Amino acid sequence: MNIILSGDNAVVIALAARSLPPEQQRKAIMIGSGAAVFLRIALTVVAAQLLAMPYLQIIGGVLLLWIGVQLLGDEEGEDDGEPKESNLITAVRTILIADLVMSLDNVIGVAAAAKGDSLLLIIGLAISIPLVVFGSSMMIKMMERFPVIVVLGAGLIGWVGGETIISDVALKEVLADNTWLHYAAAAAGAAFVVGIGKYLQTRHAAKAPAESN
Repeated sequence: MNIILSGDNAVVIALAARSLPPEQQRKAIMIGSGAAVFLRIALTVVAAQLLAMPYLQIIGGVLLLWIGVQLLGDEEGEDDGEPKESNLITAVRTILIADLVMSLDNVIGVAAAAKGDSLLLIIGLAISIPLVVFGSSMMIKMMERFPVIVVLGAGLIGWVGGETIISDVALKEVLADNTWLHYAAAAAGAAFVVGIGKYLQTRHAAKAPAESN
């Protein structure tokens, strides 16, 4: 369960940090990983209550879709003339928002696997620390070697975003009557992020030569 769920956080951290210099990459990974683990621990206490609030997951899912589009649509390595420290802050901010949304579902998944055993839940949270840290570092190296993973990673964020939206308590009855909507919403989220993200990439690429002239 942790390998699957921690992978989501690792992908977000890697996508947000991939264009930073190596030293700032390490900072972003450590801050993002620490935030992911801290949020899981903090949300363990209130996860059930939060998930009972209508429209909360819809808002969170929309945020994930927006983050996925931004991470894929931004030109790799582009700094828009901003100071490097500003780029680090932007990356960390993106990671924190995504971590907040993803950690809620992650806590529910680990708690379900632990079946009420507090020790297992604590062990599960502890295991997630190295998985997120090393997973992020590995994903950045893989993205540098295989650029297609950037698109797949953005698609994964969109998939999780679509799943998060359709899982909202306000849509519980609709989903119960149409179980296929779970996968349809997830697929639509992935398609939306990849489609809009690639469009923005193309537009940025077209603008670059014109601006240089």
